[in-house]
Amino acid sequence: MTFPTPAVVFPPDQAGTPGTRRSPAETLDRRGPIGKPKEGRPLGGGCADGTGGGCADGRPMDRQVAPGQLDGQEAAGILEYARASVDPELRRAIDSLPGSMRRIALYHFGWEHADGTPAAGNAGKAIRPALVLTATGALGGQHAAAVQAAAAVELIHNFTLLHDDVMDRDTTRRHRPTAWTVFGDADAILAGDAMQALAQRLLAEDSHPASQAAAARLASCVVELCEGQHADTAMEKRGPAEVTLDEVLAMAEAKTGALLGCACALGGLYAGADEEDVDALDAFGREAGLAFQLIDDVIGIWGDPSRTGKPAGADLIARKKSLPVVAALASGTPAATELAELYGVPYEEGELERTVLAVERAGGRDWAQLQAADRMSRAMHELSRAIPDPEAAGGLLALAEFVTRRSN
Repeated sequence: MTFPTPAVVFPPDQAGTPGTRRSPAETLDRRGPIGKPKEGRPLGGGCADGTGGGCADGRPMDRQVAPGQLDGQEAAGILEYARASVDPELRRAIDSLPGSMRRIALYHFGWEHADGTPAAGNAGKAIRPALVLTATGALGGQHAAAVQAAAAVELIHNFTLLHDDVMDRDTTRRHRPTAWTVFGDADAILAGDAMQALAQRLLAEDSHPASQAAAARLASCVVELCEGQHADTAMEKRGPAEVTLDEVLAMAEAKTGALLGCACALGGLYAGADEEDVDALDAFGREAGLAFQLIDDVIGIWGDPSRTGKPAGADLIARKKSLPVVAALASGTPAATELAELYGVPYEEGELERTVLAVERAGGRDWAQLQAADRMSRAMHELSRAIPDPEAAGGLLALAEFVTRRSN
């Protein structure tokens, strides 16, 4: 069977210009609100009769409602379900930390203010744990059995965010000051280290037969993430003409694609998939991760700060070699020359608009959008290898589309 070709809808610019295409998910039967299944098909945590836990006929709810098995399930509902599934596990893990580390972690996740009072903040989109759970369900596994693995992946993701914010000197994340600006560099780094340890402990204490393989795979992924982050920071010290597209694509795969691939692979392991299917899921996640990073870089330059929660053009101000920038620099156009001159010296106040225009005129935005579509096509090919039935793969398809339809 053939998977539908995903449409890529690019984010609105700061003037609010809408995207130009709808994805196939937006043309599906919508008999209920976004993220809700068709009548009689519960979303995630319950049965058709509205009960939770097990179902009236004795079947475990996980077998009935695994996200990868829902007809026309959209990403919003899958992400909501994943967040609700992993947050209790995350809170239990974080509550086990010493007080000094716990308060930073709770602040970072948006669950507490800096003074320790409760907050109803934004803990993130839960894309990675959603991939774990949805991959498990798509291959016939019980996603409840993979919740600890999903939480472990989310802890690793947030460990990298805490460290990245320190290294990049980013001052805002999820519409609030970053942890290092509130608690200091050292404490934010140590909180990130503690989160990585919690992730490994969750898998070490998991009785599932796949937990050992999952722990090994996640540890290897962390090494790759560190390699990607090192490459990213090293590129900042090199001249505009010294970084190639191949290098920056390899960096993006290691820094972003690796963890999305690992999340999908862990889902396969917890479903009892064979090695070939697990590797195909990893490849699917990596390609989707590259599409994710391409769109993230586009949003970082042209996105609306009120939606992204980050200051406009922060990467350009920091002279980061993001994917659209390196593509623009390699274009051989007059705008590329102008951009190289701008990037050859530290940022000066008032040059942001000129830099944004130079990237766009040199083709950086168009290249990134076309590359995102290409990577999504490759991701769909890999997904079809692991899960040939498009209906069973529907949840993963919805999540893959989400990463190229988002605007924040």
